[in-house]
Amino acid sequence: MRYFLFSIPLFISLAVSGQSYTSYFTGNPVNVNTAAEGGICLMGGAAENDEAMIWFLKKAKGGDILVLRASGSDGYNNYLHSSLGIAVNSVETIVFNSPVASDEPYVHEKINNAEAIWFAGGNQWDYVSYWKNTPIDSLINKAIKNRNIVIGGTSAGMAIQGKFYFTAQNGTVSSSQALHNPYNNNITIDSASFISNNYLQDVITDTHYDNPDRKGRHITFLARIFSDFGIVAKGIACDENTAVCIDKNGLARVFGEYPNYNDNAYFIQTNCELANIAPENCSNGAPLEWNLNKKAIKVYKVKGTTSGSNTFNLTDWKTGTGGVWENWYVQDATLFETAGTQIDCTTLLPANKYLQKNIKVFPNPCYDKINISSGNQLIKKIEIINSNGNILKSLINLNTNAISIGSSKMPFGIYFIKVQTNGAIYFQKLLILGFD
Repeated sequence: MRYFLFSIPLFISLAVSGQSYTSYFTGNPVNVNTAAEGGICLMGGAAENDEAMIWFLKKAKGGDILVLRASGSDGYNNYLHSSLGIAVNSVETIVFNSPVASDEPYVHEKINNAEAIWFAGGNQWDYVSYWKNTPIDSLINKAIKNRNIVIGGTSAGMAIQGKFYFTAQNGTVSSSQALHNPYNNNITIDSASFISNNYLQDVITDTHYDNPDRKGRHITFLARIFSDFGIVAKGIACDENTAVCIDKNGLARVFGEYPNYNDNAYFIQTNCELANIAPENCSNGAPLEWNLNKKAIKVYKVKGTTSGSNTFNLTDWKTGTGGVWENWYVQDATLFETAGTQIDCTTLLPANKYLQKNIKVFPNPCYDKINISSGNQLIKKIEIINSNGNILKSLINLNTNAISIGSSKMPFGIYFIKVQTNGAIYFQKLLILGFD
């Protein structure tokens, strides 16, 4: 760890506490505007990786650093302002003591003035419940889009960065629990708009990958996203003390302390080389089975180094340096990892071919009858799912290309129709005008 000393013309350090938030400020109280370079820094938890944090600070171009958290205090202030040797105008930590702080004009002003925003560790459900659909996430997203700020977080702060995110609303979940029941009550995955990051629009992240082992639950998250939403999502994960730093061009650099420590990052995707990518079994109360001849998941595993020289390109999810390809699969609720080869999808249709366009669900809205047709494809299974993710009706072993399902006794509301053919899954959102 390297330390540098430097001076600035004006320096203050103070703490201001209100009922809904506490502010800790270090540095120049006069705001400066700099041309931030953008980027995303994802950190796996435990101790911060200094080299990754230096990368993060450099992207702020000497501007103002804002740390957001819902617990803890000012542990980042001196570390970011003076310990890493990168000159910044100020560092301010705002601790949200309650959701009410999301409406505070002072907090809004600080977001609008920041060139970099860092999300501390903690409980991601606090972040989701405090900030989602409030001025906080709106202002953060505007800052990313319009001012090109750099953003990042560790542990819970990393967990909220993808389009999909594990909310931990009902508490955490272990790999064993998730693999033995993919619909365990603690598996709460949200896709509602929250933090909008370039290159993470189809990604769910996970952290502390090596303590405890979270690989199995992360794969379960991907299986649930595919089974529930029909989305072929990807995963990015970090061991503790490891970081993935993504520049504006989508190049991800991996920081850690290998070879002194076994620090890894993981870039995870379903195997588009296969004709069928759907899990063999992802259902409530049954162990997850996602085998597909032991090649269900493709993973690029990268060692994190102090130089961050090992990379992965998020514009193609194929090109990397310094890593190894692996095949992962789940059999009888056990995750297996084997040596693999670089993914190659050039001769195949894109993965969203599984959202078949020739399957029709009509009328929409409907009242008393749902009609489903599939052209020349045979429908094998149909599920009607409510907005809470509960399967209300399941029809199996159908072997038909047209069917009508009565809906007049179903309550008014939004539902999802899941249609499965041979190796294909189609989802349709449907408004049912049943009894109110």
